[in-house]
Amino acid sequence: MPPATAPAVPVAVDAEIAREERDQTAKVEQSLQRTRRGFFSQISELFAADEITPSLWDDLQDLLVLGDCGVETTNFVLDALEKAVARDRIKRASSAKTILKDLLVQVLDAPLKTHTPPWLTGTLPQPYVMMVVGVNGVGKTTTIAKLTRYFQRLGNRVLLGAADTFRAAAIDQLQIWADRAGAPLIRKEPNSDPGAVVYDAVSAAISGSEDILIIDTAGRLHNKTNLMDELKKLRRVAEKLLPGAPHDVLLVIDATTGQNGLQQAKIFTEAVDVSGVVLTKLDGTAKGGIAFAIARDLRLPIRFIGTGEKLDDLAEFDSRHFVDALLG
Repeated sequence: MPPATAPAVPVAVDAEIAREERDQTAKVEQSLQRTRRGFFSQISELFAADEITPSLWDDLQDLLVLGDCGVETTNFVLDALEKAVARDRIKRASSAKTILKDLLVQVLDAPLKTHTPPWLTGTLPQPYVMMVVGVNGVGKTTTIAKLTRYFQRLGNRVLLGAADTFRAAAIDQLQIWADRAGAPLIRKEPNSDPGAVVYDAVSAAISGSEDILIIDTAGRLHNKTNLMDELKKLRRVAEKLLPGAPHDVLLVIDATTGQNGLQQAKIFTEAVDVSGVVLTKLDGTAKGGIAFAIARDLRLPIRFIGTGEKLDDLAEFDSRHFVDALLG
């Protein structure tokens, strides 16, 4: 009896997947136009010469730091690049640029070895609870809406929880996005206990057989309560109801904030065990190197990039595509 074979993927489905991948890549490249024309354009120009000159290393160091890559990441990349050039006796600048690109990809890929998201492994807990954190103004609520659409397109039922109860506008904005995405929202009145929202949302996700629960959180408090203490409390509420929850804590960072964004990431990571980053507003900065600093300095993987204001404007982060978009 001939061995069983897996059913063939329909040509139409295969073509649709390929089209979506092309569209996603194009959106990332478009969102990185300003960054590519800034410091990273000058980096590419350094390697346009036929031969490697002694001044290349100093110039490259300056541009990487000015591009928000961070001192630690810059030193690591420069050291590895110089050693590779010397070891392989490379003379042509174009060959050194290829090595530089590979090193930058390695920097971005390194955190993925210890932070593999369950939705990419096929081992998604039921329900899967995701908490989204970040300071006000980084695009957190809009990102939650985009994540909702992203998971819906993967065939998941998504429930939202409005735990940023300290801003009435945040609750109303999330309600608008939830309605657009066709996702139910658990909410309470402004200034309600955010822990109560998390309790109700997790309970609803369990009893309603939801696949994914995404919880919005405050980025600033109106009272003297420490924000990080409040976020820790929300984690405890979720875990008490559902051991292991939240399964993911995504930190939203505005790329235009540069090194300030890196400091934010450090604080949030220490408080709530951030497992991944969503980078927004890359189209608004000529730097963009913050992605490398986050990956190298904090060992956090970039999960998604915001590529616009629409529901579908969220791209899965691909290290190779990102580096190619920056350096050609």
